Amino acid sequence: MPTARDRRPLVATLATAILAIGLLALAVRFGWLGADVGRGANFCEAARDGWVRQPANAFSNLGFAVGGLAIGWRASRPEHLGDTLPQFPGLATGYACVVVLLGPASAAMHATQSSLGGLLDMTSMYLVASFAAAYAVTRWRRRDPVFFWQVFLLLVAACELVGLWDGAIPVVHFAGNLAFGLLLVVAVVVETRLWRRGPARSDLRYGVAALASMLVAFAIWNLSQRGWCDPDSLVQGHAVWHLLGALAAYLLFRLYASERGETATPLPPTR
Repeated sequence: MPTARDRRPLVATLATAILAIGLLALAVRFGWLGADVGRGANFCEAARDGWVRQPANAFSNLGFAVGGLAIGWRASRPEHLGDTLPQFPGLATGYACVVVLLGPASAAMHATQSSLGGLLDMTSMYLVASFAAAYAVTRWRRRDPVFFWQVFLLLVAACELVGLWDGAIPVVHFAGNLAFGLLLVVAVVVETRLWRRGPARSDLRYGVAALASMLVAFAIWNLSQRGWCDPDSLVQGHAVWHLLGALAAYLLFRLYASERGETATPLPPTR
């Protein structure tokens, strides 16, 4: 018999989506994010007149709101959370909210092409990549939620510092993008080692599907900046990057929620 639904994760995620999207709409309408400095103009889509400079790249970020709400909905059913996530109170809800925030934060840059919009975009990327890496390392070390939050905050701060370096980097262009990518690589490596170590196991199909989505998205991200696009079209490769990224974020949650086994229990913190 299914356990009673806990509506708090979905309510919190929905409230986050409404608040974040509402604030973004006001910020775009009243120019709170600052002047258009061409931030994100390298992602092919030509800037339009009006409030939203890059409509395809901006509105495609609604995929993250959908993905986050889907996570919040699943998190409201305890039987959908596996053995590990319930040992980290509020973590599933936190992840759902982080995924939702990716959308308005990225849209802030594409809608305004402002410097502050670009900062919000990068910070949201740091949040989700730091979450993935910190959660993987926490489970590998069999540590508690306090350890997770310490590692998570440390990684976000480190990314912000790395992102201050403005030198050009091949392929990924910016130091912040490199930090984002490296954290995802850490998450993939540690998740693979966790699965091989056992006896706690997750459904690796979700992890493979999430990784495949990100690799295809990254290929499209690169091609769309190398002339494989029509600046005046509403069909944009970077918009596809957003949609595939949202899918990958949802699949990553399904990987977390599929983990079962006795060794999922974190050890108490050492004194």
